[in-house]
This record gives sequence, structure tokens and C-alpha cells, in this order.
Amino acid sequence: MTTNTTGGNMLTLQNPGAAETTMSSREIADLVEKRHDNVLRTVETLAARRVITLPQFEEVSSDGPGPRAIGQYRIGKRDSYVVVAQLSPEFTARLVDRWQELEAQALALAVPQSFAAALRLAAEQQDVIDAQAAQLAAAAPALDFVERYADSTGTKSFRQVAKLLGVKEPEFRRFLHNEKIMYPLGGEWTPHAHHIDAGRFCVKAGTAQVSGHAYNAARFTPKGVTWIAGEWAKHQVALRQCAGAEVAA
Repeated sequence: MTTNTTGGNMLTLQNPGAAETTMSSREIADLVEKRHDNVLRTVETLAARRVITLPQFEEVSSDGPGPRAIGQYRIGKRDSYVVVAQLSPEFTARLVDRWQELEAQALALAVPQSFAAALRLAAEQQDVIDAQAAQLAAAAPALDFVERYADSTGTKSFRQVAKLLGVKEPEFRRFLHNEKIMYPLGGEWTPHAHHIDAGRFCVKAGTAQVSGHAYNAARFTPKGVTWIAGEWAKHQVALRQCAGAEVAA
């Protein structure tokens, strides 16, 4: 938050990077040459009539003699026009000029102010480009796999899908568990219900002929194989980005 002083009063302007730039009620009082308590009453009256939204109230330190707190409202652009029009219509032009100043300040702060800042911005943009390139590179094997698999209409077991993706089974199992795709149940890996409902898995119930043990065998559908290939590719991109961030640190 930055601080400006006008007419001996401390005025605070919200950080331009925030969701909305605001003006203090005390600054409005200075602009229209009114007592601050009159501005406060006008704000509260308009809010009670639902002409404006009651703004945030805050306390800031005064730059006058002796430490003391000053209460004021933080008012957005639209509502500030309404307040000033109620207080003193002839001073609306001053408010327009002040908002132009505030918006110019916000724009200036968005532009790199030094060579070092420009370099940091360029590096951040390059990181985005590199991440996008990594995502395409990571997705290429999965897309190639999907192309090879597209003609098949059969389901695939966990082991078959791990092999097709070129991932070790323990690592693939951890991924499925961490991403809440499958979970162990009674010695079997079972898909979460919403993935079954989405058509990514089919579950076949049966009984082993030799032992008589009942089982539920979950298998990836063709749709599920295509989907998990994309999810695995995104997971690989995320791992590469984390590794890159650690190296940079």
C-alpha cells in the first residue's frame, strides 16, 4: 500500500496490483473541499439507501502532531462518482482528473522500472514458453501411444497400460493413488466411482475357479486409456517444472 499526503492529511491508495484500485474518503473530502465527517455521513446515507455499496472501513495513522488513528472508507471508482455528485457536482471534474492520475500510476507500475526488472519479466515469460514446450514434448509419447491404441476396442489391465505408457508399475500405482483415480480395496485396485461413471473403467466381478475367491477386476476402457495417457503426460510436465524450479533455487 502506498501513501500520499494532501492538505496535511494522510491518504492511502490501495496497491494498484489488487483487484480494484480505491480512493479514500479523506482524499475525496480534500478534492471537493468538504469536511471529512460530511463525506462519511454522505457515504453511509447513500449506502443505507442502497445507491452505493457500503465500502470497507479502515484506520490509518495521521501525519499530524502526536500519534493518532484516522478512520476512513475505501471507495471504488463508480461509487466515488456518486458520492462526489451528491456532495458537490461542480467538483466532479477534479475527481475525474484524480482517477486518471491513479490509473496512470497503476499502468506505470505494471511496466518494468529497471533493466533488472525487465530481465526478470523476460525470464518469467521464457519460463512459460519452456513449460509449454515441455508439455508438448511430454505429451508426444502419449499421443503416439493413443494413435497406436486407437484401433483397439478391448479393455486393458493396469499392467498393460503401465507397459504401454512406459512407466514402472509401482510409480504408476502411486500416481493413480495420489491423484485419487484408484485405491486398494480387499487386495484389489479399484477405481473411484466417478471414474467408472465417466466410462474410464469397467469392473468385472467373478469367482476364481480354483480357490472360489470372489474378486473384482478393474480394467481401463479405450476411453480410459486415452484419458490416463493425457493425465500421465501432464504429471510428467509438472515433475519437470518442479525439478527445474529446484535447480534454479
